Amino acid sequence: MSTPVSPTVLPISRGLRGRCPACGEGRLFQGFLNLRPACEKCGLDFGFADAGDGPAVFVILIGGAIVVFAALMTEVVYQPPYWLHAALWLPLILLVTLAPLRLIKGLLIALQYHHKAAPGQLERKGDA
Repeated sequence: MSTPVSPTVLPISRGLRGRCPACGEGRLFQGFLNLRPACEKCGLDFGFADAGDGPAVFVILIGGAIVVFAALMTEVVYQPPYWLHAALWLPLILLVTLAPLRLIKGLLIALQYHHKAAPGQLERKGDA
């Protein structure tokens, strides 16, 4: 007997792997962050995908918290010179911002597809 899998595990897995949210086979990205026009396996048009600034916001908030916490703890404990701070934290900033950016963009697009998210539309007063 297999354990039941949450319905959101599949789109999360597909998004993190950068695969098509529909079939899980085709690649989502063409380059580092550019989306392909469509899936090469199932033909799903990726025109619906609009992650906007969401991936960048998540990366900035999470990565910023990690780097600021580490820098503050290092300053309090060791009090290194400023040039050493720059040598330590600039590479870490690049690592914690560039590495997860593609993962988070793929995740947000896969969840957008899974939940059938669409732009909001206003109803006219007489249509209600």
